[in-house]
Amino acid sequence: MSNKILIYGANGYTGQLIVEEALKQNLSFDIGGRNEESLKKLATQHNLDYKVFDLSDVNVIVEHIQTYKAVIHSAGPFIHTAKNMMKACLQTKVHYMDITGEIPVFELGASMDQKAKDAGIVIMPGCGFDVVPTDCMAAYLKSELPSATHLQLGFASYGGRVSHGTALTMVENLGRSGAVRKDGKIVPVPTAYKGQIIPFRADKGRFAMTIPWGDVSTSFYSTAIPNIETYMSVSEKSYKRTQFLNTYFRWLMKKEFVKNILRKRIKKMPAGPNEQERQEGYMMVWGKVWDANGKVAEARVKTPEGYKLTAMCAVAICQKVIGQDKMTGFFTPSLAFGHNLLKDVTGSVFENIHS
Repeated sequence: MSNKILIYGANGYTGQLIVEEALKQNLSFDIGGRNEESLKKLATQHNLDYKVFDLSDVNVIVEHIQTYKAVIHSAGPFIHTAKNMMKACLQTKVHYMDITGEIPVFELGASMDQKAKDAGIVIMPGCGFDVVPTDCMAAYLKSELPSATHLQLGFASYGGRVSHGTALTMVENLGRSGAVRKDGKIVPVPTAYKGQIIPFRADKGRFAMTIPWGDVSTSFYSTAIPNIETYMSVSEKSYKRTQFLNTYFRWLMKKEFVKNILRKRIKKMPAGPNEQERQEGYMMVWGKVWDANGKVAEARVKTPEGYKLTAMCAVAICQKVIGQDKMTGFFTPSLAFGHNLLKDVTGSVFENIHS
């Protein structure tokens, strides 16, 4: 088998960024997806081979991916698309990586750990903005305070906007509860049930609320810390609005007709941040741990804009995975490559915060 990979969902907003990064890094790859017209256009533009297939039938996926060393799966919402791709990768002994941020997908990957070991492959969801920088932050803080029993992680965006894919995933999750990890178990909590000011930057903190970010799942595997909360920066007005909607209109947000209205609106939005926004924007990631004795470790890190970082990390991680032969099973990014993975890929360095 060659080291050629398949980038599936390559015609999507983030998929195209991954293609561009793979070209920069001279990765040997083909592209795949469900829309022949856009795939053909992309393939012609970059002189690539392409494959058109959907993910409804595992046998069809097997037929199309069996000659590759690995798949970078970038077609979400992954809660609907990851399972069959993972199954096909297990059957064909092809490494699986994706860019999901969805807790059920991480838990699905973890449940396939032994099957991945038996197949001799790596299953690694979350090879993008979610969860590489936060996962590396969690691992870094664990190294700073090995006795940690509680972990909080947060992120804030400075510039840019969300892509169609991210927005559609948010729509899929409307009406669902939030999630935290308590005593080692993922438990449902009200959406936006907590809020706090977080020192994302030294000059000014920002308000943030709890969200069911992927690290509720992955950071436990990376650090064994049993209590985990994840936060996203929002305005206090948005926080209160979210709490109000969750209290009185959660039943309505679950309705499919509401989601369809939002999906139509999303299609009219820009596909995602433009080139200038990706170059000028950046993310701040924060983390804090403490133990039963009151010892605390806290840090932050600045990273490239989220979609730019996703493309960089997905390609770099794929290169690392296909470059080794002994690593098999389910992994988080930091579990596979350590907390310095973020520095290796982006140059970002953790800054300790001294309270």
